[in-house]
Amino acid sequence: MNLYEHTIVARQDTSPAQIKQLAEKYAKIIEKTDGEIVQTEEWGLLNLSYTIKKNRKGIYMHFKIKGSGKTIDELEKNEIIDKNLLRHMTVKVKKFDLEAKYFSRKEEFEKKEYKRDHNRY
Repeated sequence: MNLYEHTIVARQDTSPAQIKQLAEKYAKIIEKTDGEIVQTEEWGLLNLSYTIKKNRKGIYMHFKIKGSGKTIDELEKNEIIDKNLLRHMTVKVKKFDLEAKYFSRKEEFEKKEYKRDHNRY
């Protein structure tokens, strides 16, 4: 079993119910092809670097998947057809970083206080 990180970008006008349906749809495809979802993260509505199909923002979802190449082929084949998705990307990794939350809200981060050392000069 290979390890993959898979990110999809949905259109900005997609409702939360449709986003949940998308996640369930792709989870079923992964499980049907003998894959396993290790973690799912919803990164939310973020600005795109450039306009894609007249959209300036997109709803990002990130999956960490254990599976074979057939799993990813089937997943990407279905994503190309889906009209709610703007882009998708899959990266093969050696191990998962399950602790890091890259797009969590600022309130969830641990607040670190940086003390200045005024006596160093």
